[in-house]
Amino acid sequence: MDKQCGCWAVLRRGVSGSCKSSASKDSANSIPRTSLVYDAATETRYLNASNRDLLPPNEAQLSSDTPNPPPSDEKPTRQLLQFTFQELKSATGNFRPDSILGEGGFGFVFKGWIEENGTAPAKPGSGITVAVKSLKPDGLQGHREWVAEVDFLGQLHHPNLVKLIGYCIEDDQRLLVYEFMTRGSLENHLFRRTIPLPWSNRIKIALGAAKGLAFLHNGPEPVIYRDFKTSNILLDSEYTAKLSDFGLAKAGPQGDKTHVSTRVVGTYGYAAPEYVMTGHLTSKSDVYSFGVVLLEILTGRRSMDKKRPSGEQNLVSWARPYLTDKRKLFLLVDPRLELNYSIKGVHKVSQLAYDCLNRDPKTRPTMDEVVRVLTPLQDLNDLAILSHHARLSQQARRKKKPDHHGSQQQLTFVHSKSIRASPLNTGKQQRR
Repeated sequence: MDKQCGCWAVLRRGVSGSCKSSASKDSANSIPRTSLVYDAATETRYLNASNRDLLPPNEAQLSSDTPNPPPSDEKPTRQLLQFTFQELKSATGNFRPDSILGEGGFGFVFKGWIEENGTAPAKPGSGITVAVKSLKPDGLQGHREWVAEVDFLGQLHHPNLVKLIGYCIEDDQRLLVYEFMTRGSLENHLFRRTIPLPWSNRIKIALGAAKGLAFLHNGPEPVIYRDFKTSNILLDSEYTAKLSDFGLAKAGPQGDKTHVSTRVVGTYGYAAPEYVMTGHLTSKSDVYSFGVVLLEILTGRRSMDKKRPSGEQNLVSWARPYLTDKRKLFLLVDPRLELNYSIKGVHKVSQLAYDCLNRDPKTRPTMDEVVRVLTPLQDLNDLAILSHHARLSQQARRKKKPDHHGSQQQLTFVHSKSIRASPLNTGKQQRR
């Protein structure tokens, strides 16, 4: 059994007590299923509902969601380093508070340093800088997500996915070691910084994130990310976007199957309405989430913001009417950009967001199509501020031109009058 399941059997036994196939299915008596296509009224109720967990308490016992990574002949641990708890404790300076990079439902993320060729801790500022995620040892689901993270990132490698360096599983300790992302999350740059993220960087980040999702969807064994949001998009020093946190990732439908039936998890405001209402998970669920993030990139507003007026708290419901109105479209643009954005780029991004947020998931674009739309937007230089300056210059010329034209008309009138009053002209008129 151990030989067949590999060393990963130890991790999975922590979930269920036995080594299970990676193709394990959800419980049969899960969330009631309905049609994937829903009407506008149903969506409005979803969009305007109060913030809440996506899985209601009374349904928590009806559904299971064991890690279901894509099967592979290669062991996911082949390129991962196995750290001891003491090594990571030393690498992070005893998990000191000033080394905390962030916090989530899973626990804290600490900054640390390790030697280049191994797992030994290094002095701060030397070796390799890493991010160490420490899981709170408070429940089964957290461990499940930890296992899913290692399973997926252990075998998925792409420039737009964060690199998992290694892990630690020791007694009740569960830690993950990632490459350190210098610029942190997209969420920080959009909502927590006073200096606005430049338009060109926003397009680059959107394109990179789209490529990451496209890679997941188009592999031999499709993967649905299921938790696409700004806080899970990390940035390196060059603003290259990399998807992180694969704890909720799910193997996509295989063969002639159209969807995966699963318990509803994710982040409110980003999850596709049809997934929340039916539990049917498809790659188009990720596309909807991408549309929400695209709106956040465009507007500088959060997907959910209770501090805004009632009609503006949900970004999708507020922005949707503007997306197809060319006269109101630019009211959506983040005002902090101060006209430093591409006019054509805004049109394209707005149309793309509208398509990604389509009420019928079947008509949403694929992530490959999204990548094709975003790619040429990097090279646009039709900045709104240049157009604005051109209009101002033109208006200024127009203001001067009427005065000059009026003076010329007056001169012409006086000149023609003097000609008519001339004796020569009088004589000519008389002869006629």
